[in-house]
Amino acid sequence: MLKRPALLGLIALAACDGGAGPTTAVVEAAPLAVQTQNAPQAAVVGTPFDYDAARGGAAFSGGNGSLSYAVSFAPSANGLTASAGRITGRPEAAGTITVTLTARDELGATATQSFAVVAFSADLGSPRLPFAPHAYSDARVPLPQHFLADGPGGSVFSTDNTPPGNPTTDAGATLGRVLFYDRRLSANDRVSCGSCHQQSRAFADSLRFSRGFAGELTGRRGMSLVNARFYHNGRFFWDERAATLEEQVLQPIQDSAEMGMTLDDAVLKVGLTPYYPALFQAAFGTPEVTSDRMSRALAQFVRSMSSTESRFDQAFAGGPVPNFAAVFTATELRGQQLFESSRCGECHITHAQVGDQARNNGLPGAIRDQGAGAGRMKVPSLRNVAVRAPYMHDGRFAALWNVINFYNAGVQDTPDLDPLMRGPNGRVRRLNLTEEERDALVAFLGTLTDPAFLTAEKFSDPFPS
Repeated sequence: MLKRPALLGLIALAACDGGAGPTTAVVEAAPLAVQTQNAPQAAVVGTPFDYDAARGGAAFSGGNGSLSYAVSFAPSANGLTASAGRITGRPEAAGTITVTLTARDELGATATQSFAVVAFSADLGSPRLPFAPHAYSDARVPLPQHFLADGPGGSVFSTDNTPPGNPTTDAGATLGRVLFYDRRLSANDRVSCGSCHQQSRAFADSLRFSRGFAGELTGRRGMSLVNARFYHNGRFFWDERAATLEEQVLQPIQDSAEMGMTLDDAVLKVGLTPYYPALFQAAFGTPEVTSDRMSRALAQFVRSMSSTESRFDQAFAGGPVPNFAAVFTATELRGQQLFESSRCGECHITHAQVGDQARNNGLPGAIRDQGAGAGRMKVPSLRNVAVRAPYMHDGRFAALWNVINFYNAGVQDTPDLDPLMRGPNGRVRRLNLTEEERDALVAFLGTLTDPAFLTAEKFSDPFPS
């Protein structure tokens, strides 16, 4: 049998033809191609990493003769090197590295495949969750009766924005809780949703403007998430640019100032994290990680943040007619009466004091944030308002007293002022309260604080500090 050199990529098969001498059948080698695609790989910052991307020669098939390998890294090698298709080193920083592996045969033909190496921060841990999930669903945590009954502006339940396709379940909200507090959802593993929405502050931030993954400040204050479920038009952010909560929860992950990720990278990182398959399985029936499932789980967790156990709520213990005198001090009771007589409840409706639409409330300022248009901003619930200073979309007011002073005498008469901020004569409506009355109104707002909500384990960070 005659053999062609491997360099020619031919296989010679010798045969006899009736004694006439040997003949040669020549077959060309198969084209060089990817045979086994490398899966994404997880690494840890500062920890040795060793991976054979050539897979012992099984990463590619075909070609002429032996193969050589070249490796490139993007956006940087991040402490990794490569030789003969084997990648080694210690990642220097958290982030996603795209590895491109190119095989070349002896005739110069090439084939290429790419895969990701995700370097996780070394200080990340696993969540500590109870064996039996916390209760989040309405079936296990029914809304109180006064949330179902009519109140000023209607019932709380009538403002529910839960879509039929994403009801809150215990397993779904549990997954959402883990995602909410997981720093893996930021580009450098430094911040989570919970970094800017802190439970002790009714899931608002303590800063006027939140700091993102790289230290950059956000353009507006982090809005409280309390009672996010109860806003009937379902829109979110101060400017209401997100049409649903399911849409809203993914935007900070993708924001260049906040968490700095792409959804593909977020799905990749979650998919490489060992504790997530079981959580996705419990929530959705299979372990598959998708951005849609992440969105739905995060929205379920946020919608579960209903505040229902303040002293204001205790006044309804005897039935649908509240007995505020039984639970309020004289000053708080006076403040409650002023809240009603001053028509504060026209913007903060129902027994949960939630908003119903974006409004222009007459904030002063030569350069005004246009918000949802014409200076209108989403109106948040007043629940736990006393613990979430500073106030307004830009955090301009350091204390509730400053807010009451603004509504007392500082509302500006602008063409875009909301009609509810004007009296029957068309003039700007200001509270015009005495100092004592302003103190009373601040005291009443304090009765909306819900200590059980602010400390509940089921809303807390499940990752050990």
